This record gives sequence, C-alpha cells and structure tokens, in this order.
Amino acid sequence: MLTITKATEPLTVDRINLCIYSAPGLGKTTLSYTSDVPLLLDCDGGAYRAANRKDTVQVKSWADIAAISAADLQPYKTVIVDTAGRLLDFLTADIIASNPKMGRGGSLTLQGYGELKARFVGWLKLLRTHGKDVVLIAHMDEQRSGDDVIERLDVQGGSKAEIYKSVDAMGRLFIRNNERYLDFNPRENSFGKNPCQLPVMPVSIDNATFLADVIATIKDRLNSSAADEKKSSNGMHDWMIVINECDGPDMINQLLPDIRKAGPKIIALANKRMRELGLMYDKATQVCVPLPRKEKANAAA
Repeated sequence: MLTITKATEPLTVDRINLCIYSAPGLGKTTLSYTSDVPLLLDCDGGAYRAANRKDTVQVKSWADIAAISAADLQPYKTVIVDTAGRLLDFLTADIIASNPKMGRGGSLTLQGYGELKARFVGWLKLLRTHGKDVVLIAHMDEQRSGDDVIERLDVQGGSKAEIYKSVDAMGRLFIRNNERYLDFNPRENSFGKNPCQLPVMPVSIDNATFLADVIATIKDRLNSSAADEKKSSNGMHDWMIVINECDGPDMINQLLPDIRKAGPKIIALANKRMRELGLMYDKATQVCVPLPRKEKANAAA
C-alpha cells in the first residue's frame, strides 16, 4: 500500500545540497568551514589559505573520493566540495582515462558528458545515502552580453546544469561597501535559488556557526507547508535557468532525456531556446541539430 503524504502535511527534509559561488578571493572556503561539523574535499588545493581550517581531504584525483564510505563520513555532518568545477575536471580525466573513446582533445564527447552526468549525480546520491548536508563551492565566471555582465558558475560545459538541478539552494557571495553579503535570490544577470525567501544577509566570517545556521533555517522552512506550495514554480524556474544556459546543440542534447520526461511546458521552453540558437530537433536522429542554411535565413527574415 502506498504511503501518501497529503498536500497539507509537511515533507520532511533532513539534509540538503547547497551551492555557494563568487569571484575568487572572497572567502568561500572560510565561509564553508562555518557549517556544522564539516569535512572539506579540497580539490583546488587552497584550503591552507582559510582562516579557520577544519578537517580536510587533499584531493589529487577522482580516485581519492570515488569510493567515499559511511565510515569515512561518520564523524561529520557536512561535506564540502571545493570546488565543484575542479571535482568535475577530476571526474572528466577519470572518464577519459577509463575509456579514451569518450574524449576528444582532452574534452568529453557527447557520450562522455552523459557518463559525467551519470557518475556525478550518482556520487551526490551516495553522499545523500550517508545523510550528510553537501555544500558545493564554485568560482564565478563573468561573461558580457552587450553592455551587461552576466555572472555564471565557472564549471565546464553541461555540468552547470547538473549543479543547478541537484542543489536545494544557491547563493552568491559578494562585497558591497567593503562588507561581504550572501544573496540566494535569482537576479537578472546572476543565478540563485531561494525556495525559502531568505533575505540578502551580511556574512560574518567570525561567526563560527554562520553557514550551519543558514542551512538549519533552510531546512526548517523547507519543512513547512508554505514552502511545499512553491515546489512546482521553483521546478519551472530551475528548468528555465538550465535551458537558458544552453549555448549550442551539444548542451541541449545532453538534457534531452530529462526534458522529454519533464513534460510539455519544459519541452516548449527547450523548443524556444532551440529557435533562439538557430537549431531544430531532427526526428530521424532524435537529436538537436543546426537549422539548414535556407531555413535559418527564413527564420532570420
């Protein structure tokens, strides 16, 4: 018999995935160490610069963390990945070393990206089974669109999409008037995920429990029925971010299996993005391809 949670009943959230990103040098690692009993996986090799260093694993390759076990994590409540981009670089190298056909010139093929997605998502699920909160740290990459500066995660290719979809909340760390702030709100030129309507908050690095308190607040609010009511609209917003991040057929093709499962509204978003990029869906090959030159000229007209 199915165990059904009524719409009026809270869905219990015991652990979350959180992403924090910023330009280099703003104290992301130091901030992450203020989480609850943390273990930091130092993929960037910069933990020594943190002002309040806690227990740390110096990661040199994917093999160092691939088989992380419940016994390894038993003393800890939070696992920090610093940075997610570098961790995915390690995973990419491991995939190509295991199967050279999945790489080309040091980069992954379409099949390789599928393997990257599966293994990264599987690894995050492994951490989930151990019951730990996960904090993904990422650098920020600035790109220009006309006169506007667009802030993105500095993560390779379609891997950004997996981070967007895997986290419960995403915050941007920035400095204003020589003070650090953490902002979870999505902005016109920057990304965020704020299901709990957290305000922009000043960051106190000296507060040893700052991030632990933020995570506890997110869990408390996610466990309320009011947060549950926002689930559908938040999911739509997540897909808008992921699809708008696509800049060519390869990235869209990586997402196609999930887009098909997501339903008509998400398929419509993907079709709109394809048209913007001068692409079309080829029913014969079941992949996204560039429009033929003649049709592209008609579309531009």
